[in-house]
Amino acid sequence: MGCPVGVGPEIILRHFAEAGEGMAATVVLGDADVLRRCARQLAIGVPVVDWQPGRAVPSGGVPVLSLSSLAAADCRWGEPNRLTGLAMAGYIEEAVRLLKAGALAGMVTCPIAKSALKAAGYGYPGHTEMLAELTGVDDFAMMLAGDRLRVTLVTIHCSLQEVPGLLSVPAVERLIKITGQALRDDFGVASPRIAVAGLNPHAGEGGMFGDEEGRLLVPAIDNCRAAGWLVAGPFPPDTVFFRAAGGDFDAVVCMYHDQGLIPFKLLHFADGVNVTLGLPIVRTSVDHGTAYDIAGKGIASSASLGAAVRLAGEIVANRRRRRE
Repeated sequence: MGCPVGVGPEIILRHFAEAGEGMAATVVLGDADVLRRCARQLAIGVPVVDWQPGRAVPSGGVPVLSLSSLAAADCRWGEPNRLTGLAMAGYIEEAVRLLKAGALAGMVTCPIAKSALKAAGYGYPGHTEMLAELTGVDDFAMMLAGDRLRVTLVTIHCSLQEVPGLLSVPAVERLIKITGQALRDDFGVASPRIAVAGLNPHAGEGGMFGDEEGRLLVPAIDNCRAAGWLVAGPFPPDTVFFRAAGGDFDAVVCMYHDQGLIPFKLLHFADGVNVTLGLPIVRTSVDHGTAYDIAGKGIASSASLGAAVRLAGEIVANRRRRRE
């Protein structure tokens, strides 16, 4: 359910109301009372029903495994606190436990806030790092996926001045390989075509605007080609995303957060999906935050959540086919 006082409860209710009875078996790990209060306040006409693992998933409502009992006084829209932080962390932990036990096939996350995690005593910067530790994984990555563009990020949450120092041949090579493997296993792309974006303007212009391309990116690309991956670049960042969106590549490996997310959100602001690569479990997420400024106002869109649910189902199916 994500943060109980963000847009998570609203977009969940809207998703179930809009999807109707044709959606795949989907349950919510969260707080049934929070969802019922939200449905009443925003006049979203979908019933919230209790669900327990092992039971059939009912249709025509929102099946909820309640893992918290937050009082209305503790839940003011847009105002996270220690209790809401503990609750949202508990939803994530139980989801991973149920996935490991085989009770669930995949996990779709609504947004959480780093500040609320910190208030609850957790040191994770976000979902991705928390899920990696809960599943015992060191080698993981973030992908933003849409119908027209997919991007992965070598560096994620750091300042721009830190980026060059965090880049290395092994880091870039690792991400190219994780991206290629995910495209094969999770997205069903038999021969993934991967582009690498340069760090500098014009991809360094032969060293005139920086040497990272020749010193770090080219060796990583060459190593991955030698390992059999269809990877090309480094390309000027101002043209590679246009080419990828036009169908030349299946994904673009980006050097830093905004390099990938600005073009991605320009194309997929409403329907983009965040996918964690390298986990033993399937995890997708909305590509937006808690949106505390509009929480509880009845204007949040469920488009990204709907796309995340659909993509999680596709990844589950693709992984099963790979195992068969």
